[in-house]
Amino acid sequence: MEQCRIGKQSVQFRNHPAILASASVAGKKESEGPLAGYFDICGKDTKFAQASWEKAESKMQEIALDSARYKAGIRNANIDVLFAGDLLNQCIGSSFSLRDTGIPFLGLYGACSTMAEALCLSAVMVDGGYARIAAALTSSHFASAERQYRFPLVYGGQRTPTAQWTVTGAGCVLLGQKGDGPYINAATFGSIVDFGIKDAANMGAAMAPAAYSTIRTHLDDLKKAPEDYDVIVTGDLGSLGSELLLELFRRDGVDLSTRHNDCGCLIFDPKTQDVHAGGSGCGCSATTLCGYFLKKMAQREYKNILFCATGALLSPLSTQQGESIPGICHAVSISTER
Repeated sequence: MEQCRIGKQSVQFRNHPAILASASVAGKKESEGPLAGYFDICGKDTKFAQASWEKAESKMQEIALDSARYKAGIRNANIDVLFAGDLLNQCIGSSFSLRDTGIPFLGLYGACSTMAEALCLSAVMVDGGYARIAAALTSSHFASAERQYRFPLVYGGQRTPTAQWTVTGAGCVLLGQKGDGPYINAATFGSIVDFGIKDAANMGAAMAPAAYSTIRTHLDDLKKAPEDYDVIVTGDLGSLGSELLLELFRRDGVDLSTRHNDCGCLIFDPKTQDVHAGGSGCGCSATTLCGYFLKKMAQREYKNILFCATGALLSPLSTQQGESIPGICHAVSISTER
C-alpha cells in the first residue's frame, strides 16, 4: 500500500482532490472593507434578518453551503460528508444550520483554524475514496463571539491595541474526486504550541508560535522553500502576530516577508475601519480564502498557495481560571495544477 505520509506531520495526496466550488458570505462591516468585491454575498445588517446573532451565524452557513452547491450544480444528497465548526458553545452555529439538510455531519472545533482543519479532513476523505464529495464549512460572528468570550456589546468596554475584531462571515468549499481545480496537493496537521500567553486580547501573540511551527514543519517535510509558493497566508494573526511570525523566521535566517500575507490584515482597512490589530474568528480565514484567494487562483494570479489557518484554543472558563492560551495551526497546499 502506497504511503501518503510525508515527514513528521504532513500528508501528500495521491489523487489531488479538486475544489468543485466555493462560496463566501460577509457581514456588513466586512462588506465595507477592501475585499468587498470578492465576496459572493454581502450582508446589509448584522442579523441577516434573523432574531438573534447566533441564528444569524447559522443563517450565514446555510447561505454559504447553498451558494457553493448552486455553483457546483449539486444537491445536499450528493454530499457524502460535511466538516463544519464555529466559535459558539458546542458548535451550535454549525449543527443548527445543518439539522434539516440530511448531510452526514462531523463537527469540528479548532477555533479560528477550523477552516484549514475542515479542508484537511475533507481532502483525506475524498483522496482515500471514502467520499465522492466532501464539504468544509465554517463561520463566526462578531456579536455572538463578543457575548460569549468578552462583554455584552452594550457594556461599551475599551478594546486594547492588541485586540482583534471577530469577522462576521462564513465560507464553504466543496471537494470532489474530479474537477478542473484548484487542487489540494498536501496538508500538514499542526500540533499544539503554548508559549504561556495569558492575555485573551492578544491572540496574535498566542497563535504566532503555532503558525511558525506548522509552516516550518511543512517546508521541512515536503522539502519546500517559501519561494515555492506565491503566497503563504496565515488565518488571522493580525498585524502583531504577523510581525512575530516574521521575526521567528528571521531567527532561522529565512525572510518570509516576501511571501507572507494574513487574512486578518487583508479583510479590513486599518485606516478607515477601527479594528485595532486586524480581523479574527473562524469566518476570517474562511471568507478570505473563499472570497479572495480562490478567486485569485481562478484568475491565474496565484498558482500555488499555502493556506495556514491559526486558532487560539481558549474558552471563557480557561481564561477566568488564569490558564494560558494554546495555539494551533493547520496548513493546506492548494495549486492550480495537480
